Amino acid sequence: DYMDDELTCDKPSDVLVKCYIAEEIAPETIGNILRDIFDAKERSEGFIPFGTLEDTKRTVDGDDWIDVWKKHFRPIHLGNIVVVPEWIEYTPKANEQVVLLDSNMAFGTGEHETTSMCVEWLQSFVESESVCIDVGCGSGILSVASLLMGADNATGVDIDKLAVKTAIENGKVNGFEAPKYNILNGNLVDKVTGTFDVVVANIVADIIILFSSQVGEFLKDDGVFITSGIIEPREEEVTKAFRENNFEIVERYEDGGWLCFVCKKK
Repeated sequence: DYMDDELTCDKPSDVLVKCYIAEEIAPETIGNILRDIFDAKERSEGFIPFGTLEDTKRTVDGDDWIDVWKKHFRPIHLGNIVVVPEWIEYTPKANEQVVLLDSNMAFGTGEHETTSMCVEWLQSFVESESVCIDVGCGSGILSVASLLMGADNATGVDIDKLAVKTAIENGKVNGFEAPKYNILNGNLVDKVTGTFDVVVANIVADIIILFSSQVGEFLKDDGVFITSGIIEPREEEVTKAFRENNFEIVERYEDGGWLCFVCKKK
C-alpha cells in the first residue's frame, strides 16, 4: 500500500534499500536472509531487475537515528490540536490543545497525511461524553488528542508491543492514565469489549476491508467510524466493503493521494 507505482518502472540505476536488524539476532540468521535475497535474484533473472545487488553493513548505536530525527521534528498544527515534541518548549495560543510526544518509536507524529486527517475529523465528532477507541494506535496520538478534545474515555489498541509501550508513555506525558486512557496489546478488536461513540482506525486498506466486517459490533448506533491509510487506487475495494457491511459514507477527504472516510451505520 505504501509503494509508489513509479517504483515498478525500469530504472537505469540501482535502488538503495536500507534495513535495520537488531544486534541480538544471530549472525547466521542475517546470513540466511542475505542468501535468500541472492537466491531470489537467480530465480528471477531476466524478468525482475535486481540491479547489482551489492550489500554493505555497518554497526550503529541504536539511539543515533533517534537523535537525528529529533533535530527535524517541529510542532505540527492540526486545527486546534498542536503536536509538540516533549523536548521543545511551546506556548499554545488561545483555543489550542497541545499533544506532547515523548517518543518517536511508533507510527503517528501528525506529519503523515493519514494521521493529520484523522485528527482533524476527530475534532468534528468528539464531544464531552464521547467514548473513543483507536484501532492500530501507534504512538497513541489519536487517543490522546480525543481526550484533549473532551472525550470522557479513550482506548488504544495495537498489535505491536513497542507501540503499546510508546502509547502508554505518551499518555503519561499528557497526564492520562487508566481508567480514562487504556492501551491494549491485541489484534484489531480481539481484546475489546463494549461499544464506542467514535472508532478511528488509521491502518492500511487490506486491514480496513477486514475490519469493516467487525467494527459495527463495537460502534454505537449513532456513532462514527473514522478511517484512513487508504491510497486512491484502493478506494473502490474499501468503499465496497463499507457498503457490504451496512455502512454509509458521510464524509470523504483526500490529501496527498491518501483518503480518509467518516462512516455511520445505516
